[in-house]
Amino acid sequence: MPVILAALIRTSLIAAPGMTFVDADFSAIEARVIAWLSGESWVLDVFHTTGKIYEATAAQMFGVPFDRIVKGNPEYEYRKKGKVATLALGYQGGPGALINMGALKSGLSEDELPDIVERWRQANPHTVQFWYDVERAACAAVQSGRRTAVGKTTIAREYDPNNELDFMTILLPSGRKLYYANPGIRPNRFGREGLSYYERTKTAAQWGPCETYGGKLVENTTQAVARDCLFYAMENLEAAGYRVVFDIHDEVVLEVPETQADLDRVVAIMSQPIPWAPGLPLNADGWVGDYFRKD
Repeated sequence: MPVILAALIRTSLIAAPGMTFVDADFSAIEARVIAWLSGESWVLDVFHTTGKIYEATAAQMFGVPFDRIVKGNPEYEYRKKGKVATLALGYQGGPGALINMGALKSGLSEDELPDIVERWRQANPHTVQFWYDVERAACAAVQSGRRTAVGKTTIAREYDPNNELDFMTILLPSGRKLYYANPGIRPNRFGREGLSYYERTKTAAQWGPCETYGGKLVENTTQAVARDCLFYAMENLEAAGYRVVFDIHDEVVLEVPETQADLDRVVAIMSQPIPWAPGLPLNADGWVGDYFRKD
C-alpha cells in the first residue's frame, strides 16, 4: 500500500499547460564522491571512461576480465556482487549492510557475504584508509582540539565559551561545514570508548548522545558534498534560464516550455566541472514528461 500511495502522490505533480518536466539526477554520485574524497584512483578512472562501476568493481574483486562481464556470459553473475558491494560497503558496512541493500533478495547466500565484504575492502584500500583517518582526526579534535586535514576535508573542534557552544566540525571542499554538537569520547553500545555527539532524539523533543565512527562520518561527508554538487548544478541551471520547481536528494526537476525540453542540455550543465572539486567526474541522466514519476 505505501508503494502504491507514493506512486499516486508522484503522478499528482503535473506540469502547467504548455509546459513539461525535465528531470535529471546525478549518476552514482555517492560512489563518485567517496572515490574522489579518498583518492580511490581506479574508481575515478572508471567514471572518467566507461562509467560501468558495477562491472569494474566485480572485476577488481574477483579478478575477472572486465570485458567478460556482459549479458550472455557466465561471468555476468559477478555483476550483482559488484553492484550490491558498491551500494552497501562504502561506509564501513559489513554483511548486515549487504542484506539491507537487498543482497539476499538478489540471489546471494548469507554464507558468501563476508567474502564479498573482504574482497571489496581489498579492492578499495584508499577508501578503507579514509574511514580510519577520519576517525583518528575526529578523536584528536575532540580530545585535544587538534585541527587535522584529512584528504580534501579538515576536522576540528570549535568552542564559543561565551555562548556555551561546542562543536566538532568538518570543513567540506565547498567551504561549508558540518557541525556535531557537544562532541565527546563516551562508552558506546559495545562497552568501549567511542566517538559521540548530541542530536535531537526522534521520540522526544530533547537532545541526547548519538554514537558515530569513521565510516559514518565519511557517509555524512560524502552525502554533504553530493548535496553541494547538486546546489552548484542548480545555480548553473537557473543561470541558463531554467526554472527549478523542486529537488530530491541528487535529483532536480525543471518545468520548461514543451518546445524547450532539451534533456541533453540539462545533463551537460549538470555534468560541468566544479571549481572547488577538480577531478570529480560528474554525469547525469533523466527523463522528460508531463507528470512526476520515479524513473
